[in-house]
Amino acid sequence: MMDGLEDDNEIVNGDNLRPGRSETVDLTDNSLLVDISDALSEKDKVKFTVHTKTTLPEFQKTDFTVVRQHEEFVWLHDRFVENEDYAGYIIPPAPPRPDFDASREKLQKLGEGEGTMTKEEFNKMKQELEAEYLATFKKTVAMHEVFLCRLAHHPVFRLDHNFRVFLEYDQDLAVRSKNKMEVLGGFVKSFSKTSDEFLLSATVKDVSDFFEQEKNFLIEYYSHLKEATAKSDRMTKRHKDVADSFIKISSGLVQLATTDHRDLEKFLTRVAETFEKARKIEGRVASDEDLKLSDTLRYYMRDSFAAKRLLYRRLRCLANYEAANRNLEKARAKNKDIHAAEKAQQEACEKFEQMSDKGKEELVDFKTRRVAAFRKNLVDLAELEIKHSKAQVQLLKNCLASLREEE
Repeated sequence: MMDGLEDDNEIVNGDNLRPGRSETVDLTDNSLLVDISDALSEKDKVKFTVHTKTTLPEFQKTDFTVVRQHEEFVWLHDRFVENEDYAGYIIPPAPPRPDFDASREKLQKLGEGEGTMTKEEFNKMKQELEAEYLATFKKTVAMHEVFLCRLAHHPVFRLDHNFRVFLEYDQDLAVRSKNKMEVLGGFVKSFSKTSDEFLLSATVKDVSDFFEQEKNFLIEYYSHLKEATAKSDRMTKRHKDVADSFIKISSGLVQLATTDHRDLEKFLTRVAETFEKARKIEGRVASDEDLKLSDTLRYYMRDSFAAKRLLYRRLRCLANYEAANRNLEKARAKNKDIHAAEKAQQEACEKFEQMSDKGKEELVDFKTRRVAAFRKNLVDLAELEIKHSKAQVQLLKNCLASLREEE
């Protein structure tokens, strides 16, 4: 798929990919199906071909495609976050920005060290980089598809006007990347939200045991997920390091077999072939662990943060409701502006009750969804680990049997 990869530009240029459909979201309603049918990686961006099939009357067509870039996915996410009507919902986390800098850096280092290794070792290392890049590319596409599938599956988000524009409008949305001032403004806004959240937690007592328990759970759960993700990433890296070591061992044995050890040539060549096959298996182990475990942990860490944002918005709404109650008491004590205060208090009460009802449904659904996702991915990972372990054992048995035959 990636033959002819020679330099830094080619690893991110002109690579087409048609990924399989994401399994992270189970779509039981076929009235709106969204997937990324194709993707094109260029030097500084990735273009996603978003394919939609629908029977909903709100859309003008039943089957259509548009081309979107990452910034447009972020734009869509921000529209949901900034919409007050969705304050009681868990907003699906925006997909991470495509990052191929690590692949470019490794390729550059490989090119610089080409003179210090054999041609065979260089080719094997290049194959590893190609596989690593392809895995990163597939994950990037999958994360963007999961975001769209979550929106399409949600009974409210699927009808959003901006979502329909994103799916239907066949021209560029003219969304640009944020400049430095906008990035700084976003950081300041995020910091103020965090400060406000700490202040509310200390000054506002939640009237619902359910939401108080959910808050405590999510704080601890997010911390555990963050720690588990870091450990899973380290484990995956160790498997990749083992695969790289097998390349060097295999190349060393091949060199040794072609020098002055003709009596051991067959033995060394056979063992070198075994290490080369073991490298491929070890690479698959690392890739599967990264996809099924690390990515699952990382995604639900971000999704848990989105759930925490929902609890913060509800707590802010509760604080506004309590403030409206105090204002009403003051108005009655002064016998002034009572009607306006009563109206504001009633509106605050209705908003808080609606947000509580929606939030409870969202949090229950979040639990069901994450348990199903973890169960599926962990079962898949266990089956793959067993498969790879059996392959490794069989590989060693075949090697030993072959060596005995040559004695």
